[in-house]
Amino acid sequence: MSEYELRGGLQPDVSAVTAVLAHHGVEGPDGKAPSEALIFAVSGGIGAGYILWDFARDSQSTVVFGFRARWQYPQEWLKSTMDRLGLRADIHTTGGKRAAAKRLTADLEAGRPVIVLPDRESLGYWQLPPEASGDGGHFVVAYGEEDGRVLVDDRNLAPLTVDRKTFDLARGRVGSYKSLLATLQPGEVSDWRAAVRAGLTDCARNLSEPSKSFSLPAWERWATAMTDERDPKGWPRAFGERSGLVGALLNVWESVTPAGMTGGHLRGLFADALTEASGLLELPALAEQASTWRGIGERWAELAEAAFPAANAEFAWVRGLVSAVSAGVREGDAGQDAAAAAGTELWKLRAHYNDERPFTDAEVDALFGTTGTLLRDIHTAETAAIRELAEALME
Repeated sequence: MSEYELRGGLQPDVSAVTAVLAHHGVEGPDGKAPSEALIFAVSGGIGAGYILWDFARDSQSTVVFGFRARWQYPQEWLKSTMDRLGLRADIHTTGGKRAAAKRLTADLEAGRPVIVLPDRESLGYWQLPPEASGDGGHFVVAYGEEDGRVLVDDRNLAPLTVDRKTFDLARGRVGSYKSLLATLQPGEVSDWRAAVRAGLTDCARNLSEPSKSFSLPAWERWATAMTDERDPKGWPRAFGERSGLVGALLNVWESVTPAGMTGGHLRGLFADALTEASGLLELPALAEQASTWRGIGERWAELAEAAFPAANAEFAWVRGLVSAVSAGVREGDAGQDAAAAAGTELWKLRAHYNDERPFTDAEVDALFGTTGTLLRDIHTAETAAIRELAEALME
């Protein structure tokens, strides 16, 4: 078995699958290791999702966004991806801590990299505050253990390690995941064309659904919420006292841009996927649509900028701190001191702004209105683009 290679990447779940397949020598249609964009196409591509939660434990509303296919069902997403590839994935879950730790040890000692789904805050290196414990996370690869520390691939480009006890606790922190561990088996993908077509077809089907939380209508719902003064989940009421508003707007910026933890809106990666699929499936229309999705990606970037503008000096500083944490993760253990310093300052500022009113009412009204308009524009553009994708795949 070859030595595990850190390859980086954009979207954590897709990157994890791509890296493990490459480690096992799985070849793409060109005879080389498959790209993240190709696996993204097979996995179902982009998603859409918007939910505003009011947790009893919190005094503030929490906003959740989804940009990857089946983002709300990580285990199903992983299984369907491997099924399309025609490769085997042994996915194990257990509520027992000892059994979970024993299985991880067996795989690592055998030199098998595994995909796990730990709690982000519990891992430590994302520098999240204690109140984020149990909020969940994304797939990462565990590919070895040295001196009591697990070697982790979370798109980092240099070795990143987590204390084994901490890693085991992080895996078991979220009960619904039940210490999920997936071992991908080596093999040959017999039909890349079928796998890619199936993934893109699933994307078009899912994003054509009427769900206002998990499909494209979520963007229209979010747009309406930005100015709806009657709905308790409308932003004018949910953030009526302005408490937590800065954090929510920063969450928009973090979620939409690659500076955050999950790769951003992913429309550029989807454009790359369509470009690869165009040649593979001999469908020139997909290459044309790639340009459309790059344009949509620019609209998402405009929305992120409107929500948390760099023109505001304080916001620019906070954005820099978010980017510094992500840069520290990419740099592995060597970047952790810098990431920790940035994270401490970041959450201190977030706490400060949770109790401050940095906007006038007029500024808030204008921001909400602008964001709602941009979202409606995005919703219209994505709805048309998905319809075109569905039509192209029928050829």
